[in-house]
Amino acid sequence: MSYEETLRYIHNVKWQGAKPGLSRTRELLRALGNPEKSLKFVHVAGTNGKGSTAACIASVLQTAGYRTGLYTSPYILRFNERMQVNGAHITDAELEDMTDQIRPFADAMTDAPTEFELITALAMKYFLFKKCDIVVLEVGMGGELDSTNVIDVPEAAVITAIGLDHTAELGPTLRDVAAAKAGIIKNGGDVVIYGGNVTCSDYREVEEVFEQTCREKNAVLHRTDFSKLNILSLDLDAVLFDFGSLKNIRLPLVGAYQPKNAALAITALEVLRTKNWRISDDDIITGLSCVCWPGRFEVLMKRPIFILDGAHNPHGIAATVDSLRRHFEERKIVFLTGVMADKDVGAMMGYIAPLAKAFVAVEPPNPRAMKAERLKDILSVYGLPVTACAEIPEGVAAAIRQAEEDGIVVALGSLYFSGDVRKAVNALKN
Repeated sequence: MSYEETLRYIHNVKWQGAKPGLSRTRELLRALGNPEKSLKFVHVAGTNGKGSTAACIASVLQTAGYRTGLYTSPYILRFNERMQVNGAHITDAELEDMTDQIRPFADAMTDAPTEFELITALAMKYFLFKKCDIVVLEVGMGGELDSTNVIDVPEAAVITAIGLDHTAELGPTLRDVAAAKAGIIKNGGDVVIYGGNVTCSDYREVEEVFEQTCREKNAVLHRTDFSKLNILSLDLDAVLFDFGSLKNIRLPLVGAYQPKNAALAITALEVLRTKNWRISDDDIITGLSCVCWPGRFEVLMKRPIFILDGAHNPHGIAATVDSLRRHFEERKIVFLTGVMADKDVGAMMGYIAPLAKAFVAVEPPNPRAMKAERLKDILSVYGLPVTACAEIPEGVAAAIRQAEEDGIVVALGSLYFSGDVRKAVNALKN
C-alpha cells in the first residue's frame, strides 16, 4: 500500500470505537510472534504529563547510549510521530511495510481490533525490527484495559499526575481514575508515582490506591520527592532548576508544571540505575537539556506572544493557568480554544476566564469535537468578547488580530487542533 492507502487502512471506520479488554491485542501480537516479549519497557500512565514525562525519559536514555523507542499519542502534525527511535519518526516506507505485514493477521480476526490496538501491535513489531534496547511506552487511555498493558513487567511503571478525565470510561471519581491507572502495576515490579499534589485536596486517596495495589502485587513504590525540586528561573525559552544533587538543569519545556514532570522522569531513571542501566548524572542533565515535546506550552510566535498548549481537562488547564500567571502575572490573554464535547467544558473555561481579554472558539478536527457556535454560547456567560470561527486558520488570524502586536494569544483545549494551529501560525509568519 502507498502511504495514503496505509493511513486510510489504519484509520478505517471498522477499527473505530472503544472495546474494553486486551484479548484482541494479545491475539494479534500472538499472530505476529509476540514481538513485545523480546522488548524492555518503561510504561507511562496518568492523566496529565504522560507525553512530556515519556519524552524526558526517552531523551535521557538516548543520551546514555541506548537505542530508545518512544510510543505516544495523539500526533501533532503527522501520524509517524507516534513511533520514534532515537528521536527519528518511523519513515513512510517503514510504516507502509509494517502495515502490509500486519494487515493479513488483523483482517483475519473475527473480533476486529480497534484502531489503537492495531497501532499498538504495529509499534511493537516496529520497535523489535529496529532492535530497540528499551521502549518508553505511553498509555493511550486509562491503564488496566489499555492495549499497551499487554506487556510483561516493565523496567518501571510510571504514573504521572492524576485528574478527572475520560470519566465516562474510567469512572466519576479520582479514586476510580487512579484505579484504572494502577492497572499497569504488575507483580514484583517497580512503580514510580508523581507524589502528593498540593493543589488537589483529596489527592491522598489517589496515593492510597497506588499503595494498596503495590501491596497486593508485591511491587515497590517510589514517590517523587518534590521537596528536592528548586526552580531557579522561568522564561519563554527554558526552565532552570535543581533536583537534589543535580544542579542547573536546563529544560526547554517552559510550562511551570514541566520541572515536576522532569523530576518524575529523573526518579524513574534513578530506578533504572538500580537495574544496571548505565545512566550518569551528566546523561540526565544533557538529555533533559535537549528534550523536544511540541504542543505543550510551546511558544510559536513572539510578537504577539503565541503559546500552544495541550491542556484538555480541568486539571491540565489549572496547571496551564498557573504557568500563565507565573510568566505574565495579571496580563490579559486572548484564548483560542476548541474542545471535545465530552469534556467538562464549564470547569475548563472557568479556570481561564479570569485571565481572558477575549475568546475565539473553533472546532478541532475530530468527530467528538464541540461545534464552535456551541462553545461560543458557553463562553458568552463571562461577558467578554467571543468570536466563533468556522475554520482554525480563520480563528488563529482573529486571535492574533485581537491580541495586537504586544499582546498574548494562548491556544488550548484539545491536542487534536494543535497541528492545524501550528500550520496556521507558521503560514502567517511566512
